[in-house]
Amino acid sequence: MANRTDPGAKSIHGTNPQNLVEKIVRSKIYQNTYWKEQCFGLTAETLVDKAMELDHLGGTFGGNRRPTPFICLVMKMLQIQPDKEIIVEFIKNDDYKYVRVLGAFYMRLTGTVTDVYQYLEPLYNDYRKIRQKLSDGRFVLTHVDEVIDELLTKDYSCDIALPRVQKRWTLETTGILEPRRSALEDDFEEEEEKEEDEQALEAEAHERDHYRGRSPGRERERDRDRDRDKRRDGYRHRDRDYDRDRERGKERDRERDRDRDRDRDRDRRRVRDDEHGRDRERDRDRRERDRGRRRSRSRSLDRKGRDYERKHARSSASPRRRDGVAEEGGEQPKRRKEKKEKKSDGTDHPDPEIAEANRLRASLGLKPLK
Repeated sequence: MANRTDPGAKSIHGTNPQNLVEKIVRSKIYQNTYWKEQCFGLTAETLVDKAMELDHLGGTFGGNRRPTPFICLVMKMLQIQPDKEIIVEFIKNDDYKYVRVLGAFYMRLTGTVTDVYQYLEPLYNDYRKIRQKLSDGRFVLTHVDEVIDELLTKDYSCDIALPRVQKRWTLETTGILEPRRSALEDDFEEEEEKEEDEQALEAEAHERDHYRGRSPGRERERDRDRDRDKRRDGYRHRDRDYDRDRERGKERDRERDRDRDRDRDRDRRRVRDDEHGRDRERDRDRRERDRGRRRSRSRSLDRKGRDYERKHARSSASPRRRDGVAEEGGEQPKRRKEKKEKKSDGTDHPDPEIAEANRLRASLGLKPLK
């Protein structure tokens, strides 16, 4: 059947190569349309064409966990088990980065420990960008060296459990692997050579100066003195700048205090003016009330005086009243007049207003106010 492993395929890690993929993921791949239409009848030669058409990598995605074309091709490679030389050519391909990642992934699943480190570690120098599809269907941007680091350091990649590999330092200790040589070591060696040449030239220059009478010790002392003078000048400048900044800060504080005092005085004057205005209003109201009270009192006195004059005029105009008074006897009215003369008219009262009112009442013939 189409989903069976090639009869000539060898077992890997003691099991069927397709068993390296979990059963659930295998069933999803077998049911996928890409597997049925594009992967059916592929061989090691025609597999390259399909690998060149890849535009992203990933495992399964979506709610129903659909497989990506990348994982379908990995499953096909496990099924047909191409030769190791073909996988190595996949890894060494510089033109198609997804073909390289596909070969590296298959090598990580089926290769030995030495093959894994030997063929995957050089890919750390590949910094090209590639697209990766996450489990929720989103695409993210990553790099080839990040995918290689995930294959060498993680237990899972693209929803597939990776076979365990020993640590590199363990293999180096046992002598299975040689110490790793970085691609940048050549550049480091060139830099070291340049530094050694510069040191040699400096040594020769010191020797020439020594023979010409310039002692390296004195030169070092002069350099130290110059450095000391520079530091001392720097300290002076720094102290001067610090003093200047401190004076400026004090001046700003003084200005801020003056502004605060000015605002406080302005508020006090405003409050004092308001209180003074209220006092003037109260005094004006009190004077108005007193003036109205005096005016009403004088008006009532005038009215009483007019009533008295009117009554006195009527009594004097009546002959009966005048005769009756005359017939009663002349001595009794005289006594009343004497008594009235003896009584005080109230003009000497201590209150000036009452004394003034009594004068007016006395002029009208009314009784004085007490």
